[in-house]
Amino acid sequence: MTTDPVMARIGEAVQLHHGQGRREAARELFAQVWQEIGGEHGDPLHVCVLAHSMADVQDDVREELRWDRRALAAAGLLTDDRVARAGVPLSVAGLYPSLHLNLADCYHRLGDPARAREHIEHARAGIGALGDDAYGQLIRDGLERLTRQLAPG
Repeated sequence: MTTDPVMARIGEAVQLHHGQGRREAARELFAQVWQEIGGEHGDPLHVCVLAHSMADVQDDVREELRWDRRALAAAGLLTDDRVARAGVPLSVAGLYPSLHLNLADCYHRLGDPARAREHIEHARAGIGALGDDAYGQLIRDGLERLTRQLAPG
């Protein structure tokens, strides 16, 4: 459980989306928190987690890609200490496979298989940072699924 109030609000929005299927309400709450944290100028952890989650509630893949890119850029500014202080159960390295998987999926849906494969390779390179748990398996399964979709003919 996080003691970081911004992370808690981001978690509420995630719950609206994934737990209750209220995508529009989640998008509105994410947008409100985004404004409150100062957008891309906010705490990199908040920017990364919020952008990563905001991407999931976009209706247009180009907007989804824009949010996923923001999340990746913010991850580059994070430290393991900052992530741990917020109660996130992953190291910074553990964030990258999911970030790259989401980017690969966007590029695949946009018809850019070369860029999709590039991000799959980045995700694979960091997969060792994930645990042997449900989250790690979810990311591994996503990588395998997308790799199969991108396989030639």
